[in-house]
Amino acid sequence: MLMTGADYRDSLRRYSPRVFVNGEAVASVADDPRLAPGINAVGITYDFAHVPEHRQIMTATQSTSGKIVNRMLHIDESSTDLLYKLEAVRLVCKVSGCAQRYLTHDAFNGIYQAAMRTDASHGTDYVQRFINYMHRVQDEDLTLGIAMTDAKGDRSKRPGQQANPDVYVHIKERRPDGIVISGTKAIVTGAPYMHEFLVMPCRTHTKEDAHFSVCCAVPVDAPGVTIVARPAGRPGEAAAKFSGKYGQSTGVVIFDDVFVPHERVFLAGEVEEGGFLTTSYATHHRHSCIGARAGFGDLLIGAGALMIDANGLDAERHGHIREQMTELITITEGFYACGVAASVYCMKDPGGSVMPDAVFSNIGKLLLATKIYDMHRIAHYVSGGLIVALPGPDEDHNPETQASLSAVLGARPDIPADKRLEVSRFIEDLTVSHQAGWYSVISLHGGGSPEAMKREIWRNYPVLEKKELVESLLDRGIAADGQRVSKQPGRCCATGCEVPCLPSPENLPSFAGEGGATMPNAAE
Repeated sequence: MLMTGADYRDSLRRYSPRVFVNGEAVASVADDPRLAPGINAVGITYDFAHVPEHRQIMTATQSTSGKIVNRMLHIDESSTDLLYKLEAVRLVCKVSGCAQRYLTHDAFNGIYQAAMRTDASHGTDYVQRFINYMHRVQDEDLTLGIAMTDAKGDRSKRPGQQANPDVYVHIKERRPDGIVISGTKAIVTGAPYMHEFLVMPCRTHTKEDAHFSVCCAVPVDAPGVTIVARPAGRPGEAAAKFSGKYGQSTGVVIFDDVFVPHERVFLAGEVEEGGFLTTSYATHHRHSCIGARAGFGDLLIGAGALMIDANGLDAERHGHIREQMTELITITEGFYACGVAASVYCMKDPGGSVMPDAVFSNIGKLLLATKIYDMHRIAHYVSGGLIVALPGPDEDHNPETQASLSAVLGARPDIPADKRLEVSRFIEDLTVSHQAGWYSVISLHGGGSPEAMKREIWRNYPVLEKKELVESLLDRGIAADGQRVSKQPGRCCATGCEVPCLPSPENLPSFAGEGGATMPNAAE
C-alpha cells in the first residue's frame, strides 16, 4: 500500500509516543501545529509517489517481494537504482527543503549489507529477520527515524569508560525472547512524527564494549521511550515564507529499559560488523545528502533569480550578478555530479545490493558541507540588503504606513512592492533566520563531520596506485602494462561501466506487483 501525505498524517494517530516540545507534553503529534511543517515535508515523499511524472523515480520494485514500494524504502540493486534515488531525494527536497525520509532508505541499505556479513561470519539469522521486518514496513509504507548519534558523554573516553553508561545506547539485559536496551540518542531527525526507530551504532566498538554494538527496531511509543524535541521549522511566524510550511524537528530519544523481541534485533554485540554498518550507512547517507542539498541549491537559485528580477536587474547585462549566479550553479551541480559519479561507479555487495562509490560520495558531501556558507553568501550578494532590512511582516497591513512603504519599496513598475517583499522574506527565511542557520549546521555535520569524510576519502582513495604510476614512469619512461585496475577515479574494467537507464514510459514500474527477484532471499 502506498499512502498519501494525508494518509501518513492520519497514520500517526495510531501511535501514542511520549513527546515533549518546548517543555510541554504533546497530546497528538499529528495535530500539533509546532510539528506540522515536519509532517508536511515527509508527506511530500508520499504524495509524489502518486504523481504520474514522478512515479518512476519515486517508486521501485522490491525484488525480494516483487511489490512496488516507495523509493525511500527500497534496497538498491543497480547504479540505476542509485541514480533514481539521488534524483528522488533532490526532487522532494527542492520542494520541502529537507524531506527527511531518505534516512530510512540509507539505513535499510546499510543494515541489509551488515546483516549479510554477520550471518556469513557468525551463523546468525539477522538477514531473514530484517527482510521480514522490511517487508512489513514497505507493505504499510511507514517512515522510520534513525537513532544513530549517541549522546557520547566525555568525547575523550570510549563508551565503556563513561561515568554514565546511558550516554550510549547499549544492551542492558539479554532475555530468552529478546534484549533490553538503555541509553540516549541525541540527534534523531523527525523523531516525534516517525512510526518507528531504527537503533544503530554510531561508531566502531571494541570487544570490551560489545554490548554497545546493537541494531534493532523500536516503535516510537514502545514502553520506556521518551522523545524530547524542538519544533519543526518556524510554524506560525508570518515572516516564515518557507519554513512556516516545511521544516524539520530533531529530537533526543531516551531509551529507558526498552524491551526488543528477537525478531526486531539485527545486531547484538558483533563489533566488527557493527563498525561496517556505521560506515556503510554513512556512505549511503552522504550519497543521499548530495541530492538533498542539491534540492536546497535549486531553491536558492530560483529565489536568487526572482530577487534579481524584483530588484530591476538583468543578469544578462550585469556581469557581476551573472558571475555570482554562475558560481551558485557551479557549486550545486558540482557536488551533485559527485553523486551521479558515485551512482555510476557503484560496487556490488555480496548480498546483491549496491554501494555508491565511497570516494565520490564523501567528496560530494564534503563539498556541500563546506560550500553551504558560500551558497548563502551568493544568495545575499544577488539579493541586496533588503532581505534583512525589511519592516516586520505585520507592517504590510498597517494602514498608517502601508501606502508609503508600497510606494518606495517597489523596484520594477511591473512587479508590485508586495511581491518584492515576499521573495525578500523567502530568501531571509532560507539564509538569514535561525532556520537558515539550522540548514547550515545540518549541512556541515549531518551524516558526519567534515573530518569523517576526509578520513573516508583518504582511506578509500588509491594513493599508492598513483605513486606506483609515477614510479613506473620514472623507472621506465612509460607505464609498461597500462592495465592497472583502479578504484578511483577514471578507472575502467574489462566490461565497462553500467550505464543507468534514463526515465521513459517503457520502463515505468507497474503497480501490478510483477518483477523478477534478483536479490537472494535469506531463506534460500
